Amino acid sequence: MSQELKLFPDPRALLGGTLSEKKPFQRFLGHLERIDCFMATRKPAKGLQQQKWCGEQRRSCHQRALTPGAVLVFAMASLLSVFVLLHLAVLHRKSVDPLFYVFAVLASTCVVGLTNALEQDRYISGFVDFYLQKGEPYLGTAYCIMMCYWEGIVQFILQLLMVRQMSSGRPYRSMGLFWAGSAIANQVVFIPGIVIGKYGTSLYPAFWLNILFLLLPVWTAVDLLRRPRELPVIPADKVEAVQMKGLLLRPIDLILTLALLVAMAFTVLRGAVVLDCRHDICFSYIYHYEPYLKDNVAFPKVMMLVFLFYGLPLMAACVYGLCTPGCTWMLDWTLLFAGAMTQAQWCHIGGSLHSRTPFTYRIPSDAWWPVMWMNLLYMAAPLMLALRCIIRPDFFMSVVPKGQANHEKKTQ
Repeated sequence: MSQELKLFPDPRALLGGTLSEKKPFQRFLGHLERIDCFMATRKPAKGLQQQKWCGEQRRSCHQRALTPGAVLVFAMASLLSVFVLLHLAVLHRKSVDPLFYVFAVLASTCVVGLTNALEQDRYISGFVDFYLQKGEPYLGTAYCIMMCYWEGIVQFILQLLMVRQMSSGRPYRSMGLFWAGSAIANQVVFIPGIVIGKYGTSLYPAFWLNILFLLLPVWTAVDLLRRPRELPVIPADKVEAVQMKGLLLRPIDLILTLALLVAMAFTVLRGAVVLDCRHDICFSYIYHYEPYLKDNVAFPKVMMLVFLFYGLPLMAACVYGLCTPGCTWMLDWTLLFAGAMTQAQWCHIGGSLHSRTPFTYRIPSDAWWPVMWMNLLYMAAPLMLALRCIIRPDFFMSVVPKGQANHEKKTQ
């Protein structure tokens, strides 16, 4: 019997032989697998179980047929086709704002992101499985699911509103800066978190599309910052009267200043925690309040470092702007900062509560309310500051000297 087995070995056993023996049998088995897949997709389905089995076979065959390179080509072709259709739709117009293409094309990606979030939470199925397996597998993490919800709802609505403002000739600069801050913060945390996290060893070509999704919002922010601001007409004497008041005589600005100082301390604490500070406060915080900062997907760690190295200096600059009159840059950078902080905190809070996060990394039940209040207030402070700058910008406006103003009137 053993001699018969030696004379007629199993073809699969020869796959461990030399290269010359291995290639023909690999081809043979590959052909058999394709035939099995073909027969499975053509097999008539009778009954619920058989229909389910045939559906799984079809999906598995399609996934095996797609390679990572094919997924990248498919994604790029989709974006290019959307751009071409948009260009054909606006050919009859004399002039088109170039940001129209940015908002409209990225709106299509927001729909894909929302589809992914709904599929990962099992509201729908069978739409983006192939893309996660051969394109971006990290989109199934809790952080990325919340990121996709933000893209598919908030950013999608903002993009549609800005396109509508363009078509009607209305200003959209403030809305665009908020959107740009949100989109930039999204990618600034997303890209490094992928590279240094547990998915860094299995990057597929589709990952490089995120570089484009980072460059487009940066270009949008630069373009919007070069455009004139949308400011109300305020008399110069009223501006001077407001700017003469000290911080103690402006209670709203005083509250915002104190809130920013507390947020700066909170930023330093969480930054020290992710940098493995051995102090008792840091040790207690990460184990009793936010163990999510230890998650090996690395998104929360990268976010805290971005807050520490970029958010902290910007908060300090905002404190200076609230104390010093005439800081016109506050009218723009507070919007960018509010968009970035709101998006980042949404993903952080949602990721720490999502069911995809391991139970040991979720917020402990006895510390749930304190952690939620701290994170919500941390998110609310930049939003309130941006809202204050929009509603009453007089303190931040530059005043023209009287001599210069009189001279301009005479020349006119």
